[in-house]
Amino acid sequence: MAPTDTHSPHPPLAAPRWVGDTRFLLSQIVLKDFRIRYRNMSLGVFWSVLNPLVMIVLLTFIFTQVFVSTIPNYPLVILTGLIPFNFFTLAWSTSTTSLIDNASLFKRIPIRSEMIPIAVVMANVLHLGVQLSLLVVIGLFYGVYPNWYWLWLPVLWGMELICIMGLGLATAALHVVIRDIRYVVESINTVMFWLVPIFYTFAMVPDRFKELYQFNPVSALVLASRLVILEHRHPPETLVWKLALVSILSFVCGLAIFRRLQPRFYSYL
Repeated sequence: MAPTDTHSPHPPLAAPRWVGDTRFLLSQIVLKDFRIRYRNMSLGVFWSVLNPLVMIVLLTFIFTQVFVSTIPNYPLVILTGLIPFNFFTLAWSTSTTSLIDNASLFKRIPIRSEMIPIAVVMANVLHLGVQLSLLVVIGLFYGVYPNWYWLWLPVLWGMELICIMGLGLATAALHVVIRDIRYVVESINTVMFWLVPIFYTFAMVPDRFKELYQFNPVSALVLASRLVILEHRHPPETLVWKLALVSILSFVCGLAIFRRLQPRFYSYL
């Protein structure tokens, strides 16, 4: 009787090891970024709620007591603009410096380097969830309740996430080579505060600029979110397509820039 061959020439198929390693490393970077942000803070995650609350109170006072505004439910209007803006600026800024901040990890562990800025963007989703819970609570206070139109929100935020990942990949790669990029990103984010309808509505934007505003991914998200949350309407198809187009182009271009500069990373890190 021939001996049994315990080593089959065709072992059962299994997921490549790097898939599991990448998944584990991705989760570790996300949790590490979230923990470091609130480490040694006595209020911890509550800062995610406190910061937008302070801005709501300040902007509501300025535009209802100093520059009188007739916009109804003004605090809720501010919050639906402030949360997307905060998420965009924070996720983009932190992903820009992610390769430099995690240089030791990048050199020590074999990992697809694209995962680092993507993981940092994903870490900000945890921060976003805290602020969105504040939006729900304040919305209930003003009589705004979740409805079927809210199913649009994951779609809209998903496209925004893809857009930020693309921007983060591009600027993270550029920042390795040109260390001034982080300041360029900070300057753009400062300008964006005024170009995004946070404390004003889209109806106040002059007609000649409205089309241009809709190609701004943050402005498009704010407009679509206000239609869904405050007006109980689905966003116009043209607006959704514009946001999708900008998001896809951002990711494709960002990934192309990242891979173009990737061979030079070890020389600069």
